Amino acid sequence: MATPSAKTRVSLSNILYATDFSSIAGAAVPYAAEIARRYGGRVHAVHVRSIQAYGIAPPESWPALKEAAEVQAKEEAERLDRLFQGVEHDSTVTEGDVWEVLSRLIDEKHADLIVMGTHGREGLGKILLGSVAENVLRRAACPVLTVGPRVLVSPERAVEMKRILFPTDFSAASQAAAAYAISLAQENQAYLDLLHVIEKRKTGELVLAQELVPGTKGRMRALLPPEADLWCEPTYLVEEGDPAESILKTAKEHGADMIVLGVKRLQGGFSPAARAPWATAHKIIVGAPCPVLTVHG
Repeated sequence: MATPSAKTRVSLSNILYATDFSSIAGAAVPYAAEIARRYGGRVHAVHVRSIQAYGIAPPESWPALKEAAEVQAKEEAERLDRLFQGVEHDSTVTEGDVWEVLSRLIDEKHADLIVMGTHGREGLGKILLGSVAENVLRRAACPVLTVGPRVLVSPERAVEMKRILFPTDFSAASQAAAAYAISLAQENQAYLDLLHVIEKRKTGELVLAQELVPGTKGRMRALLPPEADLWCEPTYLVEEGDPAESILKTAKEHGADMIVLGVKRLQGGFSPAARAPWATAHKIIVGAPCPVLTVHG
């Protein structure tokens, strides 16, 4: 396994912010704005409206309906502009399938990061914008920063990232997230807490969890470049239990400003085998006391 380089600075130049103008979406605005300010980036704010259907209206009313829709779109674009006053940005209001539009804009705007809010409903995928946000989290080619309903960390503190929690299961996705965690820790001279959760051992298993701790900490140390101690203060934590619960508990106890989480990017259908890691990610995203940066690998 290659050790991520600490020399490559994570780029956060193009930030895509998607909104449905709900209060949940609005909670993510100051985080997107603060990231743009701190990293000299640009916010691409977008609202995707449902395709207007005039089928049940008489044809003679269509021009008036179209004009009304254009007026509403203009008002919504102005509303986006007001959200990001003082921040370099552009605003897009368009009609269409939300995920298709966002997917296109990710490519067109060369998005480095997507920022969005989430609500706390129970159940996998019950996230702001419903299945749309599900698609964003699972399929987006760039990392996604989610601001959940239990976030207590202010935008300024979150973006300073003085304490970063990086849970790792040593997977390829976790390796991709390590590059972000390391780069952000170096950028911000941060405390970096690396955490591995060993799921509870089954009765009869010969190897006890505590016997795995030394080797696990060794694997975590190998994730960091040798010079990491010069620019951050790494801590290596091993817990036993449910991964989501342990990650949330550690985030609260250590006062994490950001959780950097690696999850496998969904390719094709959403099979039962792919459901478990996303169930864990969902619990973390909606329960975290700080924003969660999801990185695909």
